[in-house]
Amino acid sequence: MRRLGQGRLELLPATLMRGRGLATQRALANAPWLLRDAATGVYLATVDGKAQLALLLRGPASHPLRQRPAGAGLQVLWRELGIRHSDAAAGGLRPCAEPTELWLAGRDRYGRPLWLAPQAARAWRSMRTAADRDGVPLQAISGFRSVAYQGEIIRRKRRRGLSVESILAVNAAPGYSEHHGGRALDIGSPGEPPAEESFEHTAAFAWLQANAGRFGFRLSYPRDNPHGIVYEPWHWCWHPPAAGALALPR
Repeated sequence: MRRLGQGRLELLPATLMRGRGLATQRALANAPWLLRDAATGVYLATVDGKAQLALLLRGPASHPLRQRPAGAGLQVLWRELGIRHSDAAAGGLRPCAEPTELWLAGRDRYGRPLWLAPQAARAWRSMRTAADRDGVPLQAISGFRSVAYQGEIIRRKRRRGLSVESILAVNAAPGYSEHHGGRALDIGSPGEPPAEESFEHTAAFAWLQANAGRFGFRLSYPRDNPHGIVYEPWHWCWHPPAAGALALPR
């Protein structure tokens, strides 16, 4: 199963999604695709096999599909959030583009579909299976995050009064997060709080340190990393193998 889209809109298999009301559940059950706002998660429309849209929200003026998208460009979004280009690229962070296609790689800890780039999805499944064989369960906390959703995370923190500097020490600026590329995973283990430094004391982290490299995953933000990001023992990113390296089984 695939996720398609770039920017503010994403197209998802309707069978994977859950509706809050009976009408939405019925619509999802009778359509192959769901069109969703990537920033807010709002369900916009179902899409049938002939690419015909059936709106899930009513009201001609307020429906997101009938409005001009605000802040479509990164520069506009950064200005809204108070981010300068020098802030976004601090510490040598590189821009990361969204892929147009992602593969379903299972579900995360919260039961949400886990979307990853195709090769990263295969690598994650192989790595998780190998860890299971060694008696070490690995849980995905999150995978792909769109630029729009990253902006929404920072927008919420700004509303709570947090400074840009404190936010960017934890969350990369929109357009610069490794999660945008579909190759990064936040990994946890059952019974452990998600995305906490205490993860480094778990058997899962010890296993990843010893074995993740065999599957192409690297720890992105070790202690005292040059990017100025806080230590994140849970954040691992898949990197393409060097020329001539053995490919992972499909």
